[in-house]
Amino acid sequence: MSGLFQSLGRKVLFSFDPEDAHGMSIKALKTGLVPGCAPQHDPSLQVTVAGLKFPNPLGMAAGYDKNAEVPDALLKLGFGFAEIGTLTPLAQSGNPKPRIFRLVEDNAVINRLGFNNEGHQAAFQRLSARKNRPGIVGVNIGANKDSADRVADYVAGIRKFNALAGYFTVNISSPNTPGLRDLQARDSLKELLSKVLEARDEAAAQSGARRAVFLKIAPDLPEASLDDIAAEIALHPLDGLIISNTTLSRTGLRSPKHTAETGGLSGVPLFNRSTIVLAKIRQRVGPTFPIVGVGGIDSAKTAIAKIRAGADLVQLYTSMIYRGPGLAAEIVKDMSALLKRDGVDNIAELRDRDVAAWAAKDLPA
Repeated sequence: MSGLFQSLGRKVLFSFDPEDAHGMSIKALKTGLVPGCAPQHDPSLQVTVAGLKFPNPLGMAAGYDKNAEVPDALLKLGFGFAEIGTLTPLAQSGNPKPRIFRLVEDNAVINRLGFNNEGHQAAFQRLSARKNRPGIVGVNIGANKDSADRVADYVAGIRKFNALAGYFTVNISSPNTPGLRDLQARDSLKELLSKVLEARDEAAAQSGARRAVFLKIAPDLPEASLDDIAAEIALHPLDGLIISNTTLSRTGLRSPKHTAETGGLSGVPLFNRSTIVLAKIRQRVGPTFPIVGVGGIDSAKTAIAKIRAGADLVQLYTSMIYRGPGLAAEIVKDMSALLKRDGVDNIAELRDRDVAAWAAKDLPA
């Protein structure tokens, strides 16, 4: 399907403003215009992470389905899990438009959306309607731009969605909400993790359902900050990390247009940077701590490279803009074929094989 999309569907969608095209793709999934794929049940791709059993390690990253409109349609495309959000307690419109820019020559996107979403309640109603359906759907939570207490916003997200979330992602790494990345500093991170995980444990005591909590960090952190994050993780019962969000770097871009736009860069140019950070963090947190690798994945080859660099699970988003809705099924099929070719019984066996090589690399400027 991805070949057909690239020759026909992409040309049509790319004639529209990027944000309008995104809305059209959501509607297409909602109405069933985009068909699902036959489920692939390959035991070699099944992984258990943070107590959750994933049918395959490829997920849809947060940012696409911000308002929990199409999680089940995404799962039917072949993803092993889907992450909705980022959700903030109150609805907010985000930053002024235009705020999404395609860098076609780089297979990349710059966005400065700013956590635009319909708020907790709208997503809560949609997730409640699918409560008993199969499939792992994570809930990515954030803070309102004008919040007087951003930590309290994250706590509110835990309390609101505990009964519905497959897992939580605490997103403190978007570059598009002023000051949000400051929560990655050690003292701020200590307070955030303490209160969020306390709220998680309180909700678990009341409901009997303990949800995994992942922390999503930026790819632009210096090594000293990686040390601080690893040290704080060791002091809190966090369930995993997601590495990484978009980057502020513009190193090595080829596109003649939009490279000077402010916002976070995603897509193929993010692969090396995010994978280096992933491997450096893996060395710091050890072999048992779960990590989700995100950034620049557009094929089975790049997905497996992330896993070899230290990821238990991987996610994509931007590559689907360029390759179409059939990409997930294509990657999953190709991963199965590669494992079979190489005589690998389970994809988890590949994890960490290239950690040292990736971690030894310097971060790009």
